[in-house]
Amino acid sequence: MEFKNCSRCGRMFNYFSGDVMCDSCKKDLEEKFQNVKAYLEENPRAGLREISEACEVSTKQLKQWVLEERLTFTEGSPIQLTCENCGARILTGRFCAKCKGEVTNALNSTVKQRQQQMLDLQKQMQPKRDPKSGMRFLQT
Repeated sequence: MEFKNCSRCGRMFNYFSGDVMCDSCKKDLEEKFQNVKAYLEENPRAGLREISEACEVSTKQLKQWVLEERLTFTEGSPIQLTCENCGARILTGRFCAKCKGEVTNALNSTVKQRQQQMLDLQKQMQPKRDPKSGMRFLQT
């Protein structure tokens, strides 16, 4: 069992994984998120400062929710987000769908290459029999 201090309120709590935040603060933050979500449904053209003031949430927290893709803005929103890779306009997160796909494909390709290298290495490490002497040896 591991104990840590909450990053928001400082109280000690039983830590398992994820954010270093006690259950009470997690619940409070989730309530604020739901308030922000409801506010955006009623005010789709609201800016970050307006949302922050109306919902009593820091702009830093709002940006975090956007990066986590928990908050998505509408097409008509004055908030302009751009893909960190190509600069295309996006509504949430850090990357556009095209760039996410490219990163995913590159990652999958790398994983497949590594798996194939491991299989090749395992084949090389298999003992080989010399049919004449009955001895086993590693192929070099």
